[in-house]
Amino acid sequence: MTSASHSRRQLTDAPLLEAAAGRTPSRTPVWFMRQAGRSLPEYRRVREGIAMLDSCLLPELVAEITMQPVRRHDVDAAILFSDIVVPLKVAGVDVDIVAGRGPVVQQPIRSRADVDKLPILDAEVTEVAAAIGAILGELTDTQALIGFAGAPFTLASYLVEGGPSKNHEVTKAMMHADPQAWHALMARLVPTITSFLRTQIDAGIDALQLFDSWVGFLSERDYREFVLPYSTEIMAQVADVPRIHFGVGTGELLGAMSEAGSEVMGVDWRVPLDSAAARIAQRSGAKALQGNLDPAVLFAGNAVVEREVARIKEEAARAIAAGTATGHIFNLGHGVLPHTDPQAITDAVSIIHS
Repeated sequence: MTSASHSRRQLTDAPLLEAAAGRTPSRTPVWFMRQAGRSLPEYRRVREGIAMLDSCLLPELVAEITMQPVRRHDVDAAILFSDIVVPLKVAGVDVDIVAGRGPVVQQPIRSRADVDKLPILDAEVTEVAAAIGAILGELTDTQALIGFAGAPFTLASYLVEGGPSKNHEVTKAMMHADPQAWHALMARLVPTITSFLRTQIDAGIDALQLFDSWVGFLSERDYREFVLPYSTEIMAQVADVPRIHFGVGTGELLGAMSEAGSEVMGVDWRVPLDSAAARIAQRSGAKALQGNLDPAVLFAGNAVVEREVARIKEEAARAIAAGTATGHIFNLGHGVLPHTDPQAITDAVSIIHS
C-alpha cells in the first residue's frame, strides 16, 4: 500500500459505505451505472467535439462530468467518469471508441504470439489520479466516490473480437480451441487492470466496481475454468476499499461470481434480489446486494417507479431479515439508457430515498 492510500477520507456517515459494510445507513443509498453522462444535456455540452477516450484523460473534464449527476440528482455516490478500455489505451493498445459501435481494436488478438505482444500497464495514470483529487474536493462526507475497471473477460472479448460482439464466438472459440493462449491472455490482463485500480485507490476512491459486462454469455462451468481465477486475483489485490462485482445477464453465475471476493454483489433486473441473495449466500456467505431496477422502468412514469422501487426494497429487506444479505445499495440492473429523461432520474432518487 502506498503512502497515498493513508490519506483516504474517513467517512462515518456515507450511506453507500454503511450499506456495503452491513451497517444500517441513514437512508437507502442509491447511485446509477452510467449516471455520469449520456442522458444529461450538460454532459453533451462539455463533451462536444472531444473524443471519448480523450475526455477520459482530461482531469478537469473528468471531474466535471463525474460531479454533474451528483449535483443534479442527489445520488449517494459519484462514479468516476472513464471507460473500461482506458487502461488498454494508456498501456499502448491501439483502441478507439467509434460512435454508434463502441470500442474497436485495430489489431485483434488471435494467437499466443499476439498475446505475448500485448502491452501491460505498470505505471500510475496521473491524469486519472488528478481527476480523483479534484472530485474528492467537491464531494461531501456523505457522498462516496466509486472507481472502476473492466474485468478481464470483458476486456479479453473486445481484444479478441476486435470490437463489440453479439455472440462472442471468436472469444469462445479461442477459449475452447486454444486454452493455453486464452489463459495467457487473461493472466496478461490482470496486472493492467490491477494497476489501473491501484491508481484510483491510491488517489483516494472510497469503493470500486469491477464490471464484467459480457460474462453473462458464459456457462457457469466455463466461467469457473476460464474467468473466475483471474477476477479473484484482481479482487485480492484491491482489498483496501469495499469492492462491488457486477455483470449483465449473470443470474446463473451469481454464486460463482460471488466467490471472487467482493463485499457487494451487483444484480441485474432479471433476478429478484431475494432470489439472488440466496444464490450468493449459498456459495460465499451473505453479502450486501446492489440493484436492481430495470433501466426501462424510468420511461414508465413515477407511479410505476414507486411501485417497482417498493418491490425491490421489500425483496432486499426480506433477504436481510433471512440472513442471506447484509445490506442493500439501490441501483439500476444495468446503466442509464441514453434517452432517459434526467428529471425521471432525479424523481427516482427522491422516491428511493423516501
